[in-house]
Amino acid sequence: MLETVLDAGPAASGWNDQCWTLARIAEIVRRRFGVAYTLAGLDLLLHRIGWSVQIPSRKATERDEEKIAAWKDEEWPVIKKRRRTWAPGSASKTKRARG
Repeated sequence: MLETVLDAGPAASGWNDQCWTLARIAEIVRRRFGVAYTLAGLDLLLHRIGWSVQIPSRKATERDEEKIAAWKDEEWPVIKKRRRTWAPGSASKTKRARG
């Protein structure tokens, strides 16, 4: 059953990162069940059985909440400060670019 294969996770099917993609699931369906689906058709099938490819059902097991919180406190403000405040001039033929 497809749900059993998906519940086992990508690592059980040979992918080391914990990420299912439509292309990977299509390959599994082709290998295990001998059926070829388009990605759109596979998306419909997954939604029918209660799966969503956009939203993970659980957080990664490798996730380290302390490191994430430290990164948000230390690194993110530095990155956010680097935003450019200028905007490019007009590309219109009727207006001259600001210089």
